Amino acid sequence: MSAARDIPDVVILAALDRAVRHRDAGGPVTLRSVNEHLAFSPRSRAARHVRTRLNALELAGMVERSRARGFVLWRLTSAGQGSLTRAYRRGSIELPEAPQHRRWREARSRAEQEIDRFRAELIDTLADAMDRVERESRSDLLFEVAERLRAQIERLASATYCLHEWAEPDDATADVDDRLDTRERHLARAEQAALRATRAGRRNVIKWDKGRA
Repeated sequence: MSAARDIPDVVILAALDRAVRHRDAGGPVTLRSVNEHLAFSPRSRAARHVRTRLNALELAGMVERSRARGFVLWRLTSAGQGSLTRAYRRGSIELPEAPQHRRWREARSRAEQEIDRFRAELIDTLADAMDRVERESRSDLLFEVAERLRAQIERLASATYCLHEWAEPDDATADVDDRLDTRERHLARAEQAALRATRAGRRNVIKWDKGRA
């Protein structure tokens, strides 16, 4: 992205529009979210420029602000949406990689790098568990290996999902994991709830470090 003073207002409008579309529940977004879609640090000069331009765009009727729970929120007005639509018709508008696409890409990359190690460590822990069972170990030793097994199985399952099952998000809509496939939506609520509980946190790569041997 170019220097802050060179950012066209239409790019700020496009970032705001994408931030709103990618918000889980839709609706207006914070200045921080707009800056994330522009790949700007919240305390940078560029971020301060965006705040100044949003104020100007509000005076021009292109955006509107609101407040909720102490936060200032922004969204396009119909005039702003029309201006952005016309700009897209004239040509493409270049935005940095969307935050949701970056999260997908980084999770997939890490899974690709580490899944073999995750599998090998789980196999070693399974062998250790079998050895403890055969030796009739004390309960504390069995509880310890059970906790390690659970963490490593969940880690491998999460990496498998991130590498093979998490579809690449596009810019059109929010990439929300509701933890159900299309074919599962006819199931009873209790069955759906059970599936969602089983799949909770499957995109959370931060948890992977807890499964280390």
